[in-house]
Order: sequence, then structure tokens, then C-alpha cells
Amino acid sequence: MHRHFQLDDGGRRAAGYKGKAGDCVVRAIAIATEKPYQQIYDLVNGAALHERTGKRKRGISNARTGVYKVSIKRIMKQLGWVWTPTMQIGSGCTVHLRADELPQGRLVVSVSKHLTAVIDGVIHDTHDCSRRGTRCVYGYWQPPAVRPVRSLAPNPRTSIKKPGSANQVEKPRRPKSFLEWLFG
Repeated sequence: MHRHFQLDDGGRRAAGYKGKAGDCVVRAIAIATEKPYQQIYDLVNGAALHERTGKRKRGISNARTGVYKVSIKRIMKQLGWVWTPTMQIGSGCTVHLRADELPQGRLVVSVSKHLTAVIDGVIHDTHDCSRRGTRCVYGYWQPPAVRPVRSLAPNPRTSIKKPGSANQVEKPRRPKSFLEWLFG
């Protein structure tokens, strides 16, 4: 039988923290990136120092009590992870927190008022937040794809040979100007 949930505190207890906290952002990022909980905790609190407050946003993010989306975005981009949205305004729910609807690999998944780590379809968190597979996914962060290795082969645009020319290499054509295109 396939497991859809694995109890995991992301290294919180090992870092010396006790009790309950609203630290889902730190926990999810620590689990998905395989970095120490304390390192992510410090990273989150450091990112919060760059936040602005306002009438609707009273305080700044805190690793223990909650993190605003602006800081989550800053942290994940700093780590090099890529955001994939799964919902648009007015589109309704298209992806649920289920293994068959999410890609394989390590993900930090955004659901309503919560972030969780999903590794190869298994939720890694302190509780099963899937709502029996009906919880809607707003989007997810993925690690950067492996970059393709640069080829040492010559550029195909400069190595195109004209028929009938033995060893001559054709140079790429310059684009036509607007007037040449219009009257040409």
C-alpha cells in the first residue's frame, strides 16, 4: 500500500525547539532542501528584516509565528527554486494535494494558509494536511532543473554550407530594416 503521509518535523526537535509553533514555512523548506532546520530558521528571520509594514500588514515575518508570501518568495528564489502556479484567478481548483496530481521529486507546496513538503508524492509534515486528497494546491516550488551541458559543437547558424561551396562557411544574415522589409 502506498503511503501518502510521513510524520516529519524537519529537524525542529533536533535543533532544540520544543512545543508547537506556526513554523510550517521553515519546516517545509528544511525538509525539501535537506538543509538544517536552524539554518532555514535564521534565513527566514534574516529575510524578514527586508519587509515593509503598513496599515494592512502590521508586523514582519517570523520563523516561529508565520511568514508573509513576499519573504517566502525571496527565500525560495535565493535558494534557486522555481515557482509553478497551479491556480489562476477565477480558474477554480485544478490540482489537489495528491501524489497523482503533483510531479515527482522534492517540492514545497503552497496550500491555503500553509506550506508543506512533498517528496515523490508523500507529504512530509507534522500532520496530514491533504484533507483526504481534496485540498487545493495554489502552486509549488521545485529545485532548479539540471542545466544542459553546453555543447562544444560549432554553432549551427554559422556552419551552414551553401550547396556547391566546398569549404566556405555562410555567415548569418543580418535582419532587414523596417524600410527594407516594407519596400524590399
